[in-house]
Amino acid sequence: QVQLVESGGGLVQAGGSLRLSCLVSGRTFSDYAMGWFRQAPGNKREFVATINWSGSITKYVDSVKGRFTISRDNAKNTVYLQMNSLKPEDTAVYFCASRKYSWTTAQAAEYDYWGQGTQVTVSS
Repeated sequence: QVQLVESGGGLVQAGGSLRLSCLVSGRTFSDYAMGWFRQAPGNKREFVATINWSGSITKYVDSVKGRFTISRDNAKNTVYLQMNSLKPEDTAVYFCASRKYSWTTAQAAEYDYWGQGTQVTVSS
């Protein structure tokens, strides 16, 4: 069974930082691209960042470029999202996702397994 478990969310003040982690089990982690998405109340799920199988290629939504960094540690079966200079508009439930193939994509429909999400709340 493939399972993704996010952790690291919480409540921070604007300008602060958080690091989200996603541990993947039940799948050969190093063969698959990973992504982070987020969903605020009343909004559609939004692409945040993605990383290819080796970590050599990353992509981000424009609103987080320069502030967020996605990375992975294949030896630990874990993908990370380092979030710096957080803004209130970053408040959302953050989901990690695993893709069947090794290359990056921003399309949620291209991911086959999802975690349950972790809440990030940024206060002003």
